[in-house]
Amino acid sequence: QLQLVESGGGLVQPGGSLRLSCAASGFTLNSYNILWLRQAPGKGREGVSCISSSSSDTTYYADSVKGRFTISRDNAKNTVYLQMNGLKPEDTAVYYCAAKSRLLLNVCVLSAFHYDYWGQGTQVTVSS
Repeated sequence: QLQLVESGGGLVQPGGSLRLSCAASGFTLNSYNILWLRQAPGKGREGVSCISSSSSDTTYYADSVKGRFTISRDNAKNTVYLQMNGLKPEDTAVYYCAAKSRLLLNVCVLSAFHYDYWGQGTQVTVSS
């Protein structure tokens, strides 16, 4: 069974950092495009960052997080990370990771519509 599990969320002060993890089981992450997205209360889903499968490792970032967030993959641990620095109150949301096979999507995109497998989410709260 294909499964994604997010972890690493929590409460942090503005300007602080967190590293989110997206661990996969039942499939090999490096063959998949991975998206990190978030949903704040009362708002729609927003694609934050994505990384393509290991065939290209192309990455994309939403303008709202560019220069502050970094996505990476550890193939040995079958895990994708989202390093979040310079956090702002507007980054408060539930963060999810999602996966799509490279056989069905050549390169990652920031639109959540394209992804098939989802984790349960991890809460990130930025507040003083």
